[in-house]
Amino acid sequence: MNKSVELKNHQREIFYFRLRLAISIGFVLVLLAILLTRFLYLQVARHDYYQTLAESNRISVVPIVPNRGLILDRNGVVMAHNYSGYTLEITPNKTKDLEATINDLATLVEITTKDRKRFKKLLAESHNFETLMIRNRLTDEEVARFAAQQYRFPAVEIKARLFRDYPYADQTSHLIGYIGRINQTDVEQLEENDLAANYRGSDYIGKVGLEQSYESELHGTTGMEQVEVDSGGRAIRMLSRTPPSSGNTLVLSIDAKLQKIAVEAFGNYRGALVAIDPNNGEVLAFVSKPGYDPSLFIDGIDPQSWDELNNSPDVPLNNRALRGQYPPGSTIKPFMALAGLYYNTRSPSRTISDPGYFTLPGSGHQYRDWKQGGHGSVDMFKSIVISCDTYYYGLATEMGIDNIFNFLSRFNFGKKTGIDLEGETSGLLPSQEWKMKRYKDKWYAGDTVSVGIGQGYNLVTPMQLAYAVATLANNGVGYKPHLVKEIRSARSNESRMITTQPEPDLKIDPAHLDLVKRAMAAVTQPGGTAAQAAAGAPYHIAGKTGTAQVVGMKQGEKYDASKLDERHRDHAWFIAFAPAEQPKIALVVLAENGGHGGGTAAPIARKVFDYYLLGKEPKPLADDAAQEAEHD
Repeated sequence: MNKSVELKNHQREIFYFRLRLAISIGFVLVLLAILLTRFLYLQVARHDYYQTLAESNRISVVPIVPNRGLILDRNGVVMAHNYSGYTLEITPNKTKDLEATINDLATLVEITTKDRKRFKKLLAESHNFETLMIRNRLTDEEVARFAAQQYRFPAVEIKARLFRDYPYADQTSHLIGYIGRINQTDVEQLEENDLAANYRGSDYIGKVGLEQSYESELHGTTGMEQVEVDSGGRAIRMLSRTPPSSGNTLVLSIDAKLQKIAVEAFGNYRGALVAIDPNNGEVLAFVSKPGYDPSLFIDGIDPQSWDELNNSPDVPLNNRALRGQYPPGSTIKPFMALAGLYYNTRSPSRTISDPGYFTLPGSGHQYRDWKQGGHGSVDMFKSIVISCDTYYYGLATEMGIDNIFNFLSRFNFGKKTGIDLEGETSGLLPSQEWKMKRYKDKWYAGDTVSVGIGQGYNLVTPMQLAYAVATLANNGVGYKPHLVKEIRSARSNESRMITTQPEPDLKIDPAHLDLVKRAMAAVTQPGGTAAQAAAGAPYHIAGKTGTAQVVGMKQGEKYDASKLDERHRDHAWFIAFAPAEQPKIALVVLAENGGHGGGTAAPIARKVFDYYLLGKEPKPLADDAAQEAEHD
């Protein structure tokens, strides 16, 4: 019986053994089938995809940043260019103790407090995996010293970069602008405009001025290198190369020498100057003083320098020529005279008796003239020459704000000129509609009186006023002002001229224009408010001085600059064109807190005219009591 049991168990074991063997073989076959299926999927169905990945691992695509285009003046003088140099850069996520690394570096190369502050600012604005500059413009000695010790600094490397240089620095800062490091806002804008691919590898982009306005011309086209690399990421050989295309060259209408003379003519005054060729709209000089050093912003300005610029009472970062808004003062009077003639409000021969003040009908309120006792009998011609306030108080009242608004709008007051710079403001040409919308209040007759002499709600930018003067000089035909005269292609070296078509003719009666222009020419002759500044000129200047009030005066109170803080004194204006008979240049000068236009602003204009028309710098004009006695 035992033998029978043992035999029976043996057969069962064989059965289970064979069963387990079959299951194992089946399991292995299933795994082999799965493996074979996966193999076929990877090798056949996904062959192209994985071949591309393999190539990507083997081949590295390296962008080649193009050289930024040059900026030249109208005579070929360089105003912005590039030069090569070395920078010391740190990748933050590759170092455990960033501060210690910087301290160790300081034993090899000079790292100033400003360098550290700028680095911390860049660090706060960047990602840890990006290389950040701790020092730029390394000397050859510093490069050699660090290279010998580089093994100690795995997170630090020396890079060769192109630097942007602005030879005229603060003299053209508000004109040329500057480039700066690309930030997140720039990235988003590039992506929105589908330009991100062309900025691969680029660190900088135009931030303000012409560098910003003509970024698409100056940047160029990024090139590419395909480099074969090994498993460690080291380059083995170059497979192909698409060279970059340098940015185009901008040739400006600006005359660099004229720009320099204009800036220096301001002396210690703050202000703005815009000079235009009235025959084509080319801007010959564009000054906002004070300026600033644009190189401070290229690699991120350090906090100390930023505080000094941002908190300076002189406001050097404000582009006064483009964004500064000031009452035009008496410079508005030639345009008011043209409006009076246009609407037949006053004829050239009609005279008024000026007792030294104007009494507003119906109110009895008096508005004083700048000259105590008045100017006696005054017609339109004389009103411009001697700048009679009383005449224009009455003219504005008779004409009404609606007519004033409609006529001055034709000369672009209250509107942007459209110059090829970003950030222009439009000034303010008041109207009944504007006041109701802004102040929820109606327009009063007293508001109109102040507008008549360029005060009250009136605001203009120097750029705006320069356009209006150029249009007047060109007999009512204006051109949109532009700073770029020509764009030269880096690829073909072909030039593309930048020209603007004339704006619609204002169709002003030639006799009216002749009267106003003759009166403006008399302003610079003996008896006129700018006679001293134009004395001895071998050409005729047509101009108009102006004074813009900064702080209001009490009724009957006489203005005395000596009793006021310097920054509370009146602004000095001078608008002019020359030669008066056939204008080649029209300009506007604003000297902040400069007092009277004839004594401060007009001499600045004279120096600009002398150089542009005669090719030489004029002799310094005497700053004597006679000049101080001149009024607007």
